[in-house]
Amino acid sequence: MHAAGWSVDQVEQLRQLIASAPEDALPVLNTSQLNAQLRDGPGPALDETADALALELARLHLLGASTAQQKASWQISDSDEQTDLRDRLHQSLATDKLARFFADMRPAHPDYAALRAAYATETDRNRKAVIARNMERWRWMPRSLGENYVLVNAAFFEARLSLAGRPERTWRVIVGKPSTPTPVFAAQITGVTLNPWWNIPASIVREKGGRFAASQGYLMSNGEWRQKPGPGNALGQMKLVMPNPYSVYVHDTPSRQLFAQETRAFSHGCVRIADALGFAAALLDGSKTRSEVAAIVQSGQTVTFDLPKAMPIYLAYFTAAPTVDGSIAFRPDIYRRDSQVGVAATEDRVCRG
Repeated sequence: MHAAGWSVDQVEQLRQLIASAPEDALPVLNTSQLNAQLRDGPGPALDETADALALELARLHLLGASTAQQKASWQISDSDEQTDLRDRLHQSLATDKLARFFADMRPAHPDYAALRAAYATETDRNRKAVIARNMERWRWMPRSLGENYVLVNAAFFEARLSLAGRPERTWRVIVGKPSTPTPVFAAQITGVTLNPWWNIPASIVREKGGRFAASQGYLMSNGEWRQKPGPGNALGQMKLVMPNPYSVYVHDTPSRQLFAQETRAFSHGCVRIADALGFAAALLDGSKTRSEVAAIVQSGQTVTFDLPKAMPIYLAYFTAAPTVDGSIAFRPDIYRRDSQVGVAATEDRVCRG
């Protein structure tokens, strides 16, 4: 498809949008060729150059500026990669809504808007760099996370349930140790298992040397170690059904005293959640009450309840995020991932990845 027909006013608007890219912690594209062609007036050459620059800027806003290597540990598939940017760009030119086109490329989540506002006013260069890197991470997320979803932020040790697009409640979580970090990925929660069995991963069997006490509910079944449901079960009283290639799950824990710690990186990669039964009841809202969930747990019976509709869950990693009052909070980079995120240099050139 040939380049769209750009008016002089639209090219000038594009130049302004390119110049304002640092407001989103993005690099400024080279407009020297565009500037030279603009002096000659509208025509095919100007259209082609403007088209190419506009599409490049749109991809930066929508997908980020990082390389595949810098995003290697981020295994959340970004459905925005399938967006037909060229068609949308041409539609915006035809309707003279170029600014709206680029605004629609930015991450739609409120957390991004809060980070962007903080980035504009932050004076501490190190904090500004951290904000920039977390803005970039939001560009790696799908623009739409779904109407109902769970977002686990490993760096903040919390899980947030959003219903009808609005945050409903937040729970404390325990995540993987730096030596066994919780991976970044997305899955679908299809159900909740109460009084679960624990099928012990081979890595933990090797770590323990294959020694498990029968008195603690361990047994060998079909050549694999398992642990019976009960008070000492490593999964506690609840586990989410969320199939994924990492064998990482959100579950309860018998070691609930660890939730009192400020830094909660103790697991082999799975996510342990506080008030697990309350969390289960929130997911099953409308089909099982908290008291019904507790009664089933008390019975000791292993039961799986399907969610009325599968719900996406995102296990992510943001070291800067807005709090309830709108201010930006920062957390230690426990997995040392911030330095892997490439961002544009700020005016004092301290945010180079």
